[in-house]
Amino acid sequence: MAYPIFDRSQLQLRPLAERVHDFTRSEMLSPGAALPVLQSAALDAFVERVVAAHRRGKPLILMHGGHVVKQGLGRLVIDLMERGIVQHVAMNGSGPIHEYELALIGATTESVARYITEGQFGLWLETGQLNDVAAEAARTGMGLGEAFGGFIAESGLPYRADSILAAGWRLRVPVTVHVGIGQDIIHEHPNCDGAAYGAASYTDFLVFTQSLTQLQGGALLAVSSHVMAPEVFLKSLAMVRNVARQRGEQINRFATAVFDLPDLGPDPSVEASRDSAEYFFRPYKTLLVRTVADGGESFYVRGQYRDTFAAFHQRVIAAL
Repeated sequence: MAYPIFDRSQLQLRPLAERVHDFTRSEMLSPGAALPVLQSAALDAFVERVVAAHRRGKPLILMHGGHVVKQGLGRLVIDLMERGIVQHVAMNGSGPIHEYELALIGATTESVARYITEGQFGLWLETGQLNDVAAEAARTGMGLGEAFGGFIAESGLPYRADSILAAGWRLRVPVTVHVGIGQDIIHEHPNCDGAAYGAASYTDFLVFTQSLTQLQGGALLAVSSHVMAPEVFLKSLAMVRNVARQRGEQINRFATAVFDLPDLGPDPSVEASRDSAEYFFRPYKTLLVRTVADGGESFYVRGQYRDTFAAFHQRVIAAL
């Protein structure tokens, strides 16, 4: 090797018991909780599409970032899975970290500002156990999400009932994990095997792509994912459309929605100009414009994730 590499054996890992946590499971929302009124025509329209798709036997695919877990929305996701409404969940690499910590100790989320100054950010002993699970997943050819779900579900963790991954294992609903190497805290740990993550997460990419073969007439929702959701969806959709075209079929009539925070202007269904900041917000041009341009529909719901997703859950359940 031409260049020196960092020696991870020098790292000091500390137990989670010493960490200050910014979120505990006492803050999780449960189905039926009282919610503030959220007025959104886009939300109402997307709920109508999801309900119609469900009644036709078509899937709702949920893609999300870590904030869905660490803002206490996991129980609502699980409820939608148990009801057969959400038929695939795709999360980024931070999702399993928050899920595992919540299942293990009922708390998660550290202050980056607090711990980066002392070089301790992410270097917590117990969380690194996920690296061993990833290595075993790669060895056996299992996808990352299925392996993490089985680990959380079968290891007797005290709060495993709150885990989306464990629910996927229990219900046999695919929960896939789409990792960017170097982006998650467990990649800092000495026992991290980057090749294992690549293999197991790529298996999940193929599982996700297979789910998209059923998207015609269905719906896809992306919450709190600025890179993973639009990029993974774009490549997977290209793959399934390629095969569908060879069969004389199409995958072009479905509804997408993005729940996020930026102001995308008066009409998020029209692509922003290249000289605008909005153009570089990937969920906008990918999920709301380009992938639905030949027959689909898209909806943008702006607001805090805890508010928008909870309102979505409540309205879908009420409508069904």
